[in-house]
Formats: sequence, C-alpha cells, structure tokens
Amino acid sequence: MSRDLAERLVLTETDYLASEALATEKHEYLNGFVYPLHWNPITNMAGATDAHVKVTGNAHYALKTHLRGSGCSLYMSDMRLKIDTNDKAYFYPDVMVTCNPDDRQHTTTKYAPILVIEVLSESTQDYDKGGKFDAYRQLGSLQEYVLINPKKYLVQVFRLNENHRWELFSFTGTNCTVEFTSVGLCCPITDFYEDVDFNSPPTP
Repeated sequence: MSRDLAERLVLTETDYLASEALATEKHEYLNGFVYPLHWNPITNMAGATDAHVKVTGNAHYALKTHLRGSGCSLYMSDMRLKIDTNDKAYFYPDVMVTCNPDDRQHTTTKYAPILVIEVLSESTQDYDKGGKFDAYRQLGSLQEYVLINPKKYLVQVFRLNENHRWELFSFTGTNCTVEFTSVGLCCPITDFYEDVDFNSPPTP
C-alpha cells in the first residue's frame, strides 16, 4: 500500500481499531486518516533507519535505568497512545513515560503520559513538529515533548511551564547535558547517540 493511498483512507475510530488489530504493520490515526508508522520515502516502505533505532533504544535505556523503582512505566514504539479529544488520535510514540496508575490497567493503549519522545526522520519531522505536536498538546497529563535528531547532536525539549505555555529548550553539541524535568533525568547528550554513525551512507 502506498503512502498516498494510505492517507486517502478515511476511517472511523472503530474501523481503524478493527483494521489495526489485523494489520501486519502499525498505522497511526488522526482525524480519520491513517498513516504508516516510520514511512521511508527512499524505499517507499515503512521502516526506521539504523540511527533512528539506535537513538530510540538509547533513550529508552537511559530512562529505564533512571526510572527503576519509581512506579512509572516506560514504553517504546510498540505501545499505542490514545488522545481522546473531539478529533480522535492514536499514535505509537518512539518512547513515552506514564506514571498514572490507571494506565497500568490498559494493556494495549495508554492515555496519560507525562513524557513523549519522538526521534525525527526526513519523512516525519514536519509532521512531528507540527500536526502531531498539536495533537499531543491536547493531553492534560503531558509535561514534556521531546524531539531527537538522529543525524546530529540536537535534542529539543518542549516543556509546559507554570503558566501553561510551552517553552522550547534546545540541547546541542557533544558537551551539553540534557534535562527532562518531568521525570527528573539529567544525562549527557552523548548517551542518546551511543553507537550512532553520523557518516553512514543513505539507504540505496
């Protein structure tokens, strides 16, 4: 199925959930439209790059070590997130943390993360910064939304302040320390880029 065709398929929430239960590849859902997860414009197929996978794994590992024993739950991209507003949305964040006890009762979908991390790709970076962030901001629980660039040392943290406004904190360069205040984590930016080869050739 091509990306163009996928984006033209308008489904109800019920139809999306039914089709997703049978699908061999994951799809996200926003305003009735479905989108293949991690679409690669070079191969015209769904799939993440080597750097994307490594950065996601590194972020998960840093948080897993930090959150051990905290009572919070940590998930990678296999776990679905529902944003229950007038315009229904379902996403598969690269990494998310929820500390809400009610979320433990839901085995396939979470509802109240405090931290969401998306690792950027060429095909989704505008979507992650725009439409997806617009949807994430509807979550009453969300305190931080993080974008990690897998091609260079750049971590952008959108943080909700005491005035309920989103502020951007950019961490760049190999010598800085990244801070996620929502979970009290401070770590070197290089932890997120361990084993990432910035000089790897593009997918043929």
